Amino acid sequence: MSDTAPDRLSNDPRSPFHDPKALGRGIGIRFNGNERTDVEEYCVSEGWLRVPAGKALDRRGRPMTITLKGTVEARFLT
Repeated sequence: MSDTAPDRLSNDPRSPFHDPKALGRGIGIRFNGNERTDVEEYCVSEGWLRVPAGKALDRRGRPMTITLKGTVEARFLT
């Protein structure tokens, strides 16, 4: 595996962008200069990330998310 983090990655196993090997190494996300630890999905090239919207759940019991746009930097922690 390379030393650069994937351009797009998701925590959701049903997503086509889910990569268990990359998630196992640990991903650090910096959004607009601040570290974020609550990221559900991100895309570096398009400049957005998806985070939970409080404690709200959708009708299937998954957390509701909001999309934030800005500068996204991803890196492996280990």
